[in-house]
Amino acid sequence: MSKDRQRSIAVIGSNSPSRRETRIAREVGFGLAKRGTILICGGLGGVMAAACQGARSADGITVGILPGTDPSDANPHVQIPIATGIGHARNIAVVKSARAVIAIGSGHGPLSEIAYAP
Repeated sequence: MSKDRQRSIAVIGSNSPSRRETRIAREVGFGLAKRGTILICGGLGGVMAAACQGARSADGITVGILPGTDPSDANPHVQIPIATGIGHARNIAVVKSARAVIAIGSGHGPLSEIAYAP
């Protein structure tokens, strides 16, 4: 396994998180970045944006694997947007690209991603 993959963790969660989930996502992103871990997510809003915001505030690297074809759809805290054009199937790519997965909150999207987690 490459060193970069060993240092990458996916953060998944709701597009409509509670205030508490948003705070936790920011803290998780910040903590990962402080440890030199690359944050991988679905690149859109909610938990994904909060985790990326936290990581960027600690000078971390953020990767967003997007469902659509337009990289500009990524939240503003994604440094490396990957436009897939494969819709929700990109959930598999999110979790398979990381060494581990952190789920914050619940919902259909995160549950489908957990099913594919390493």
